[in-house]
Amino acid sequence: MATFLCCFLLTTITMVLLSKLTFCEPNEIDHFFCDFTPLVHLSCMDTSLTETIAYATSSAVTLIPFLLMKTSYSFILAAVLRIPSGTGWQKAFATCSSHLTMVMVFYGTLIATYLMPSAKSSQLLYKGFSLLYTILAPMFNPIIYSLRNRDIHESLKKCLSKKPGFLR
Repeated sequence: MATFLCCFLLTTITMVLLSKLTFCEPNEIDHFFCDFTPLVHLSCMDTSLTETIAYATSSAVTLIPFLLMKTSYSFILAAVLRIPSGTGWQKAFATCSSHLTMVMVFYGTLIATYLMPSAKSSQLLYKGFSLLYTILAPMFNPIIYSLRNRDIHESLKKCLSKKPGFLR
Protein backbone atom coordinates (compact mmCIF):
# COMPACT_ATOMS: atom_id res chain seq x y z
CA MET A 1 0.00 0.00 0.00
CA ALA A 2 2.87 2.37 0.81
CA THR A 3 4.38 1.78 -2.63
CA PHE A 4 1.08 2.59 -4.30
CA LEU A 5 0.62 5.79 -2.28
CA CYS A 6 4.18 6.92 -2.92
CA CYS A 7 3.91 6.37 -6.68
CA PHE A 8 0.46 7.97 -6.76
CA LEU A 9 1.78 11.05 -4.97
CA LEU A 10 4.84 11.37 -7.21
CA THR A 11 2.73 10.93 -10.35
CA THR A 12 0.18 13.46 -9.14
CA ILE A 13 2.91 16.06 -8.63
CA THR A 14 4.11 15.55 -12.20
CA MET A 15 0.57 15.68 -13.60
CA VAL A 16 -0.21 18.94 -11.77
CA LEU A 17 2.96 20.51 -13.18
CA LEU A 18 2.08 19.27 -16.68
CA SER A 19 -1.43 20.68 -16.42
CA LYS A 20 -0.03 24.16 -15.76
CA LEU A 21 1.95 24.22 -19.02
CA THR A 22 0.72 26.05 -22.10
CA PHE A 23 1.20 24.44 -25.47
CA CYS A 24 1.81 25.88 -28.90
CA GLU A 25 2.15 24.58 -32.45
CA PRO A 26 2.79 21.91 -33.58
CA ASN A 27 0.22 19.98 -31.61
CA GLU A 28 1.31 16.50 -32.70
CA ILE A 29 3.55 14.30 -30.63
CA ASP A 30 6.29 12.42 -32.48
CA HIS A 31 5.93 9.31 -30.37
CA PHE A 32 3.95 6.09 -30.09
CA PHE A 33 1.93 7.30 -27.10
CA CYS A 34 1.41 10.45 -25.06
CA ASP A 35 4.46 10.29 -22.82
CA PHE A 36 5.97 12.92 -20.54
CA THR A 37 9.03 14.03 -22.52
CA PRO A 38 7.34 14.46 -25.92
CA LEU A 39 4.51 16.35 -24.23
CA VAL A 40 6.90 18.69 -22.44
CA HIS A 41 8.69 19.38 -25.74
CA LEU A 42 5.44 20.83 -27.12
CA SER A 43 5.23 23.49 -24.42
CA CYS A 44 5.91 27.16 -25.14
CA MET A 45 6.86 27.85 -21.52
CA ASP A 46 10.05 27.34 -19.58
CA THR A 47 9.78 23.69 -18.52
CA SER A 48 12.96 23.47 -16.45
CA LEU A 49 11.10 23.23 -13.09
CA THR A 50 8.73 20.57 -14.43
CA GLU A 51 11.60 18.58 -15.94
CA THR A 52 13.71 18.83 -12.78
CA ILE A 53 10.88 17.62 -10.54
CA ALA A 54 10.00 14.85 -13.02
CA TYR A 55 13.67 13.83 -13.14
CA ALA A 56 13.78 13.64 -9.33
CA THR A 57 10.57 11.62 -9.09
CA SER A 58 11.64 9.33 -11.94
CA SER A 59 14.95 8.77 -10.19
CA ALA A 60 13.18 7.78 -6.99
CA VAL A 61 10.71 5.48 -8.72
CA THR A 62 13.23 3.73 -10.99
CA LEU A 63 16.64 3.85 -9.33
CA ILE A 64 15.59 2.82 -5.81
CA PRO A 65 13.88 -0.46 -6.86
CA PHE A 66 16.66 -1.17 -9.35
CA LEU A 67 19.37 -0.67 -6.73
CA LEU A 68 17.45 -2.78 -4.22
CA MET A 69 17.20 -5.62 -6.77
CA LYS A 70 20.87 -5.22 -7.66
CA THR A 71 21.77 -5.45 -3.96
CA SER A 72 19.63 -8.56 -3.47
CA TYR A 73 21.24 -10.17 -6.52
CA SER A 74 24.69 -9.45 -5.13
CA PHE A 75 23.69 -11.35 -1.97
CA ILE A 76 22.33 -14.18 -4.13
CA LEU A 77 25.58 -14.24 -6.14
CA ALA A 78 27.62 -14.40 -2.92
CA ALA A 79 25.47 -17.31 -1.69
CA VAL A 80 25.75 -19.13 -5.03
CA LEU A 81 29.53 -18.78 -5.05
CA ARG A 82 29.60 -20.58 -1.68
CA ILE A 83 27.91 -23.65 -3.23
CA PRO A 84 30.63 -26.31 -3.50
CA SER A 85 29.45 -28.12 -6.66
CA GLY A 86 29.47 -26.88 -10.25
CA THR A 87 26.03 -28.43 -10.79
CA GLY A 88 24.63 -26.33 -7.96
CA TRP A 89 26.13 -23.20 -9.52
CA GLN A 90 24.61 -24.07 -12.88
CA LYS A 91 21.14 -24.63 -11.44
CA ALA A 92 21.26 -21.43 -9.40
CA PHE A 93 22.45 -19.32 -12.32
CA ALA A 94 19.90 -20.91 -14.66
CA THR A 95 17.12 -20.05 -12.23
CA CYS A 96 18.21 -16.44 -11.70
CA SER A 97 19.40 -15.61 -15.22
CA SER A 98 15.95 -15.23 -16.79
CA HIS A 99 14.72 -12.91 -14.06
CA LEU A 100 17.94 -10.91 -14.08
CA THR A 101 17.76 -10.55 -17.86
CA MET A 102 14.23 -9.16 -17.69
CA VAL A 103 15.13 -6.82 -14.83
CA MET A 104 18.10 -5.49 -16.80
CA VAL A 105 16.07 -5.00 -20.00
CA PHE A 106 13.14 -3.37 -18.20
CA TYR A 107 15.02 -1.12 -15.81
CA GLY A 108 17.87 -0.42 -18.22
CA THR A 109 15.54 0.94 -20.88
CA LEU A 110 13.34 2.68 -18.31
CA ILE A 111 16.32 4.45 -16.76
CA ALA A 112 17.72 5.35 -20.17
CA THR A 113 14.34 6.73 -21.25
CA TYR A 114 13.50 8.86 -18.24
CA LEU A 115 16.89 9.74 -16.83
CA MET A 116 18.94 10.49 -19.92
CA PRO A 117 19.38 14.15 -20.84
CA SER A 118 16.53 15.53 -22.90
CA ALA A 119 17.54 16.15 -26.49
CA LYS A 120 15.45 16.39 -29.61
CA SER A 121 18.17 14.57 -31.57
CA SER A 122 17.68 11.41 -29.51
CA GLN A 123 13.96 11.13 -30.33
CA LEU A 124 14.34 7.89 -32.30
CA LEU A 125 16.39 6.32 -29.51
CA TYR A 126 13.81 7.46 -26.95
CA LYS A 127 10.99 5.91 -28.97
CA GLY A 128 12.92 2.64 -29.27
CA PHE A 129 13.57 2.47 -25.52
CA SER A 130 9.91 3.23 -24.85
CA LEU A 131 8.90 0.28 -27.03
CA LEU A 132 11.30 -1.99 -25.16
CA TYR A 133 9.99 -1.28 -21.68
CA THR A 134 6.29 -0.95 -22.54
CA ILE A 135 5.80 -3.73 -25.09
CA LEU A 136 8.76 -6.06 -25.55
CA ALA A 137 9.73 -6.63 -21.91
CA PRO A 138 6.19 -7.58 -20.81
CA MET A 139 5.71 -9.64 -23.98
CA PHE A 140 8.95 -11.62 -23.54
CA ASN A 141 8.45 -12.11 -19.82
CA PRO A 142 6.08 -15.11 -20.10
CA ILE A 143 8.10 -16.56 -22.96
CA ILE A 144 11.37 -16.47 -21.04
CA TYR A 145 9.83 -17.91 -17.88
CA SER A 146 7.96 -20.58 -19.86
CA LEU A 147 11.19 -21.84 -21.40
CA ARG A 148 12.26 -22.91 -17.92
CA ASN A 149 9.29 -25.32 -17.88
CA ARG A 150 10.40 -28.79 -18.96
CA ASP A 151 7.10 -29.65 -20.74
CA ILE A 152 7.19 -26.49 -22.82
CA HIS A 153 10.87 -27.09 -23.54
CA GLU A 154 10.10 -30.58 -24.88
CA SER A 155 7.12 -29.34 -26.93
CA LEU A 156 9.27 -26.63 -28.45
CA LYS A 157 11.92 -29.22 -29.40
CA LYS A 158 9.24 -31.35 -31.10
CA CYS A 159 7.86 -28.39 -33.04
CA LEU A 160 11.29 -27.28 -34.19
CA SER A 161 12.33 -30.79 -35.24
CA LYS A 162 9.28 -31.26 -37.54
CA LYS A 163 9.47 -30.24 -41.14
CA PRO A 164 7.25 -27.36 -42.18
CA GLY A 165 3.99 -28.38 -43.95
CA PHE A 166 5.10 -27.15 -47.37
CA LEU A 167 8.19 -29.44 -47.34
CA ARG A 168 6.30 -32.71 -46.69
